Amino acid sequence: MASIQLPTQPPGGPSDVAAAVPLRRHWRVSAWLQATPLTLTFILFFLVPLLITLIVSFWDFNEYQIIPAFTFKNYAAIFDGCSSLTDACVTFKTYWSTLKFCVIVWAVTLVLGFTLAYFLSFHVRSSGMQTVLFLLCTIPFWTSNVIRMISWVPLLGRNGLVNHALLATGLIDQPLEWLLYSNFSVVLAFVHLYTFFMIVPIFNAMMRIDRSLLEAARDAGASGWQVVRDVVLPLSKTGIVIGSIFVITIVMGDFLTVGVMGGQQIASVGKIIQVQTGYLQFPAAAANAIILLVVVLMIVWGLTRVVDIRKEL
Repeated sequence: MASIQLPTQPPGGPSDVAAAVPLRRHWRVSAWLQATPLTLTFILFFLVPLLITLIVSFWDFNEYQIIPAFTFKNYAAIFDGCSSLTDACVTFKTYWSTLKFCVIVWAVTLVLGFTLAYFLSFHVRSSGMQTVLFLLCTIPFWTSNVIRMISWVPLLGRNGLVNHALLATGLIDQPLEWLLYSNFSVVLAFVHLYTFFMIVPIFNAMMRIDRSLLEAARDAGASGWQVVRDVVLPLSKTGIVIGSIFVITIVMGDFLTVGVMGGQQIASVGKIIQVQTGYLQFPAAAANAIILLVVVLMIVWGLTRVVDIRKEL
């Protein structure tokens, strides 16, 4: 009978532990090497510029030069007059105007983005047709934002196509002045430019929904609206939050759209920063940028408290 040789050491003994140590070190080194490019990019293009902006925001300046001397003057000038309880200061009015645009654009893009993403995800059966329709949504992004904004001018102007059509049908007696260079035109341009940023993450989230859940809800007697409200909407909340972060952060800092479509007559935080940099008031512009960043981060923090994106992804 052949003899059976027993192992000299049980599995998981000192030899296995010693062999696992170099493997763990290799994994750690490999993980650090993989994370290094992204970490360096984040530090170089985000943290370093942010730190420079923060430092410059505490510098002094005059009509001729920037003075690297520590001062709170820039922040004090921003909130000058804001202690009054009867009249809001310029800063609060400007932020209120920007937040108003932000909320309206967010609501409109959310409705449009959710509707289009739902249609593409659940009503278009062919994956090829989904791809074609999704690519159609990207066509406007093949041109610059400025061109897309300017394209609204011949449509919405006093002598534009919309006013001509309304006058020809007898619906109005004189051209509508509020179609262009107004709050309406700014919101319209924002929705045109940034709805796609809401469609993509919601569409991504909806494509990951198990279709058997929808069938089970219908079999249980749920109506189409109940399926959307109780199944699709809760399972799409990650995409909604991500799209909301995209739209809100872009709109809060946008100055070009407000300037072009508002006829340089509507105030926004981004417009103030752009004007200050144009007059070479970089410390004041940096202080406004830091405050804007804090406000945006607070909004993003609030959205991430509603949905923990890390757990949902």
